Amino acid sequence: MDFRKLGKNGPQVSALGLGCMGMSFAYGPADEEESLRVLHRYFELGGNFLDTAEIYGPYKNEELLGRFLRQVPRKGIIVATKFGFRMGADGIRTTDSSPANVRRACDASLGRLGVETIDLYYQHRVDPNVPIEETVAAMAELVSAGKVRTLGLSEAGPETLRRAAKVHPIAALQSEYSLWTRDVETNGVLATCRELGITFIPYSPLGRGFLTGAIQKLEDLDPSDWRRTNPRFGEKALRANLRLAETVKEIAAEKGVTPAQLALAWVLAQGDDIVPIPGTKRVRYLEENMGALKVTLTASDLKNIAARLAQIQVVGERYAPDMMALVQRA
Repeated sequence: MDFRKLGKNGPQVSALGLGCMGMSFAYGPADEEESLRVLHRYFELGGNFLDTAEIYGPYKNEELLGRFLRQVPRKGIIVATKFGFRMGADGIRTTDSSPANVRRACDASLGRLGVETIDLYYQHRVDPNVPIEETVAAMAELVSAGKVRTLGLSEAGPETLRRAAKVHPIAALQSEYSLWTRDVETNGVLATCRELGITFIPYSPLGRGFLTGAIQKLEDLDPSDWRRTNPRFGEKALRANLRLAETVKEIAAEKGVTPAQLALAWVLAQGDDIVPIPGTKRVRYLEENMGALKVTLTASDLKNIAARLAQIQVVGERYAPDMMALVQRA
């Protein structure tokens, strides 16, 4: 297993993390026992970096990880979770990164996870109503109290990152990044992370499963699957985007690997300060994903991939308008 550091002074994490959201949330029905098998297999294969959030379920995913953590030695496992939303009785979510909610959410997450310290604590989305300085100051208090080890942000823009880092060191920034979502390369986010020594954590490095080639039409998604509401998975957009998936499949075949392995190897090849967190709820897909660690992409391979994908335009925003309003805020 290749290991990479979180931030300038954070812990070492496996080069491939494990996104746990789909085990409890968003991507259709899940089997908790199979999810536990995935977690155990990931650990057996040398992985140690688990990513969750209070909103996944809500709460159910943290509880699932709590079950897993009671079954294995805690030492060496790095757990990341996120706060930043308020869930009402009617299910409506609103952003809330007030200091009071930072403290409330942390204590609740510690209880569900069954741990004394959260290794990496993220603000899930930048709150337009609370200055980032106030939020990070409250997060820093959790570090002083021993409840949190390192701090992170998710979907923050360059200026927000700089302002946050002046209050307390930021170990990681999480944002979407894959062969079909590459805006962090051009909007200053990735460059700012490198300027500040912040590790970049790409979520959805498989394009929410699309880059694997498994999703060819809307009917391939369960009726309860959140992706049915995502603009890129709309009927017309999906048909247009299939050209990208087909090209990834062709390049993968030329390398003798699966499309998922190629897509993950590409993200891994973008720098040693990048730790993708592909998610899955099935052991066979986990094992396939972990195989990406054995794939080497040469400079010639990367140039070939860039040239062939540059001819393809991705159709559709990566979120609906209400959620797009919360990503990569300056």
